Amino acid sequence: MSYRILLKDHRGLISISLLAMFTSTLGQSFFIGLFQAPISDHLGLSAGQFGTAYATVTLVSGFAVLRLGPSIDWIAPRRFALMVIAALLAGILMLTAAPWWGLGLVGLGLMRFCGQGMMTHLGNTLAGREFTTLRGRALGLASLGIMLGETLMPPLMAALLVWLGWKELWWLFVAVLALFWVPLLVRGPWPGAPAKRPTKGQRRGGPRPFRELRFWKLLPLLMILPVTMTGLFIYQAVMTEDLGSSLGVYALALTGMGIAKMPGALLGGRWVDKLGPIRLARLYLLPYALALVLAISVGGDIGIWAVMVGGGLAMGAQEPIATSVLIRIWGAKHLGTVRATLSAAMVFSTGIAPAVLGIAIDVGASFTAILTGMLGLLIIGWWLAQGVLRELKAQP
Repeated sequence: MSYRILLKDHRGLISISLLAMFTSTLGQSFFIGLFQAPISDHLGLSAGQFGTAYATVTLVSGFAVLRLGPSIDWIAPRRFALMVIAALLAGILMLTAAPWWGLGLVGLGLMRFCGQGMMTHLGNTLAGREFTTLRGRALGLASLGIMLGETLMPPLMAALLVWLGWKELWWLFVAVLALFWVPLLVRGPWPGAPAKRPTKGQRRGGPRPFRELRFWKLLPLLMILPVTMTGLFIYQAVMTEDLGSSLGVYALALTGMGIAKMPGALLGGRWVDKLGPIRLARLYLLPYALALVLAISVGGDIGIWAVMVGGGLAMGAQEPIATSVLIRIWGAKHLGTVRATLSAAMVFSTGIAPAVLGIAIDVGASFTAILTGMLGLLIIGWWLAQGVLRELKAQP
């Protein structure tokens, strides 16, 4: 019933947040990965060179999010959105029309920075900052934008590639997105910025999470999902072979993961509002932990399905929980600064994770051993966060 009230009374703001999250598809790894081969051919790069370049621009975009993400606390969100959309379009233009590989990589970096970085930052910050009693539900609804992209875009892009080239397909996607963005930019219920822009030479106010021990204690808990799932996505072929499954089963399970994110987000958002984010922060990784245990002990098709579906449920619930915990610690006024710090840390870690897993595979580690290591990291991250969560629960 509360979701219905939320959509009825705040349809415009929810639409902005959801569309921002869906637009981030253009910079997400799963979307760019669909076109890795033609992009590599276009830029004249081998698969290995593309992978190295992709990791490099991802790390650079992480630093950029850390530097520029806090500006949403003092730049009007409408203006912020316009700047991000303009930079995203410039990146697509440079990548698709680049006369040489260097300019194309700059375009790819802009897509990563504006897509996965700033668009998700915009959607999550607006949903988390502008709602109070229904914050969890608002964050849950906004996160459906990414889920729609992950579920709908791969099969749609594969079908349309029969008639269109990858460049034309990207611009068609941009044109469709413009049909939704233009009305919202012109007439949408955009809120104002909560803080004032720091004057030149003035030290920026607000929290500095990297300098607080409690942030570092929470970080492993919040990063275990994006880090480990990125590794599973990148090394899907090795995982399916070692566990005795197939890529066909993995493809179906990947769709199951996208579907599982929806109840994870909607139920997670609802429970955040009813039970509080602190209690849920202790529990939301349980489906993923159980899935890892099942994959390690059983393997096969069941193991692949368990990891994908369990990971989907936990990933769907993470955004409402994580953002609500950050607000509980540092407040909503500086959410842009805090979320930018978390987003940058996640970008760095997801850029490094494939390299670490690749080394483990090269030295002969089985994927069962890798999954066991992931489970161990999950337990350690959960344990490290307990002290901070107990302190927050004790606060009035």
